[in-house]
Amino acid sequence: MPRRGGLPAYRRAAADCRGCPLHRDATGTVFGRGDPHARLMLVGEQPGDQEDREGVAFVGPAGRLLTRALRDAGIDEEGVYVTNAVKHFKFTQEETRKRRIHKAPSLREALACRPWLEAELRLVSPELIVTLGATAGRALLGPSFRVGTDRGVPRPLPPAGAKGGFDETVREGVRVLATVHPSAVLRARDQDRESMYASLVADLRTAAESL
Repeated sequence: MPRRGGLPAYRRAAADCRGCPLHRDATGTVFGRGDPHARLMLVGEQPGDQEDREGVAFVGPAGRLLTRALRDAGIDEEGVYVTNAVKHFKFTQEETRKRRIHKAPSLREALACRPWLEAELRLVSPELIVTLGATAGRALLGPSFRVGTDRGVPRPLPPAGAKGGFDETVREGVRVLATVHPSAVLRARDQDRESMYASLVADLRTAAESL
């Protein structure tokens, strides 16, 4: 890990990460982006197909939906930092097609990426973190996290020494609010999509009001 140089140094170092097997098939590491001094950080699961190809977080369909949801919640995306719990795209590939299909990262892969996430938390030092989906929620709040029961309410980030807790250099008092991943909204049935999107916006509005 770099000893100096801030987020740019960590981004360069992460590009050569070989901490888990995901680097073998992914195009490259997708580090976080946005305001390096943001009060609000958004943490998703992992890059998708388009993010992997472009090397930029949240630029695919889910990212575009997230941008719209942030706007509808009254949040200026320019003042937000967005990243993922896992920095490489994990996928399976259809034998008869070139399409790459998202596959959820394992606990080992999430743990391998944890030092990068800890560095982002320490360097950005947000007041509030919004986790998007189950993988991000477990990465920040521990293995017992469940989106359905734990979403929408700000809670303390587990302290150093607690199960799932973060390094003591991470800002004390930072809170976490969980919500669904935008990709879950996109995958929802037509009759459910509007209400799921409204719930996502409501959670993001709660996050804005908590700052």
